[in-house]
Amino acid sequence: MCNSVGVRDDVIQELAGPGGLFEMAAEEVLGQPAAVFATRMRSLREMAANTADFGDREFLVLEDQRHTFNDFIAQVAAAATALQQRGIGHGDRVAIFAANCPEWVVSFFAASSIGAIVSAYNGWWTADEVNFATALSEPALVVADRPRLERSGSGGAGTPCLVIEDDWADFLAVGAGATLDDVDVALAEDDPAVILFTSGTTGRPKGAVASHRGLIGFVQSTMMNGAVRVLTEMRTDPPADDGTAPSPPAQSVTLGTSPLFHVSGLYGTTLISMVTGGKIVYRRGRFDPEAVLQLIQDEGVTAFAALGSIGSRLVNHPRFGEFDTSSVVNVGFGGAPASPAVQNLMRQGFPNAAHAVGMGYGSSESVAVVATIGGAEYRERPTSCGQVAIGFETEIRGPDSQVLPTGQEGDIWCRSAYTMLEYWNDPEATAAAIDEDRWLNTGDIGCFDDDGYLYINSRARDMILRNAENIYPIEIEYRLDAHPSVSESAVFGVDHPEMGQEVKAVVVPADGAEANPEDLAQWCEEVLAPYKIPTLWQIRPDPLPRNAAGKVVKRELHA
Repeated sequence: MCNSVGVRDDVIQELAGPGGLFEMAAEEVLGQPAAVFATRMRSLREMAANTADFGDREFLVLEDQRHTFNDFIAQVAAAATALQQRGIGHGDRVAIFAANCPEWVVSFFAASSIGAIVSAYNGWWTADEVNFATALSEPALVVADRPRLERSGSGGAGTPCLVIEDDWADFLAVGAGATLDDVDVALAEDDPAVILFTSGTTGRPKGAVASHRGLIGFVQSTMMNGAVRVLTEMRTDPPADDGTAPSPPAQSVTLGTSPLFHVSGLYGTTLISMVTGGKIVYRRGRFDPEAVLQLIQDEGVTAFAALGSIGSRLVNHPRFGEFDTSSVVNVGFGGAPASPAVQNLMRQGFPNAAHAVGMGYGSSESVAVVATIGGAEYRERPTSCGQVAIGFETEIRGPDSQVLPTGQEGDIWCRSAYTMLEYWNDPEATAAAIDEDRWLNTGDIGCFDDDGYLYINSRARDMILRNAENIYPIEIEYRLDAHPSVSESAVFGVDHPEMGQEVKAVVVPADGAEANPEDLAQWCEEVLAPYKIPTLWQIRPDPLPRNAAGKVVKRELHA
């Protein structure tokens, strides 16, 4: 394949220039100059209304629930009206605490259509974590399913709760017959739309607030970057026309395994499917490789996100070859870089998707994808996360905030019109993450190569990446240190072939005490989600190694 950098620049100019399909314009956003799409939707309500173009095409599927786009619009309008009848309006928060299901998606668009802000609770949280998020975001209503309410004890102390299994039908009946045209609420592009919770170095989740502009920008930016990649590859290395290439599917069918409280599930799956007329297929319960393979075969799934160990668990399942997975033509990674071995495993397991395997680098804070890579360039640069997405500015900075030269590793900073507005009700954390010119410190370490490809050193930060879930050790350390048998603790990630990393805890017992891993795990389970519980334990008789400043030197514990 010849050097595609110059060709890519030409394609971008063609698509983003005057009269182009993705024409860009310069506007002021939140007081800063920004590149935006000249033609764009202005709110999530408009996005929902525009799905009428797909009419009776199926959109949301969960077992015997099969909702068309027309069904979806009608339910969003009914739910929006019902929320208003409850006195919920512009700026109020509506929390959603449920597994992936059609009601989650409808609730999200109903709330955003009336200017309310969705507080997207992590479906794996314990009561302690739910109560913290409820106290932080102060929702006027929690929309929840029964299993999560039973596990957590509530949707948050003292907050009205709508139980999907019990109350949903009556809830929609309140607004039956309403249309989105009846929802007469003014929405601005930079109005907050959703709070996605991300782990923080303080040991508690922070709520990254994304705007209507940010979510819509995610969609347009993703679609443009996909078009740039396809056109660049066609012009630099045209595929052989031997009749073996799979035909494009009549409708994309995405496996909805990514949680809706994640960027990948809500933005990458739901929003993209909405604007392209795609179908999303959900399933209940924990991830089950055999059941998922059956679903891929039965529903003709064309795309899925291989977050964490999902992809390898599918391909490595002993019955993988017994299922027809030939419909899959697109496999994406996100949440954490995938090793070259896992990338190749996906190409071998899903040969019809081999040409389209790719990944996007972004976060709850960046909202839109900062960099993206796929196809031939991903095979050539398997450890890169790609070139900077259209509409983004990205810099590598040193400790003094000065921009570093190409090839030198430092902090990754980015800026776009789509960056989160703030951390909800946390001005100190917001100021630490976003500077006065609205540059975002991603918290990642990386560098650029000479061709403009970004590389991330995920080991350079403290965060653990387990099955695409972000885990900050300090949250677990705080809990362990509160145990009466523990003097001090240190938590870090250890490489795992399927999960990316697993959580290891090194514990120093208190004087005269005996620290038992089973008891400590149970202690953690009382307030922490299951994916945060350490699976590897070391009881250490000696104090933890520390530097002159008193900070634990974890690299010695790694060794």
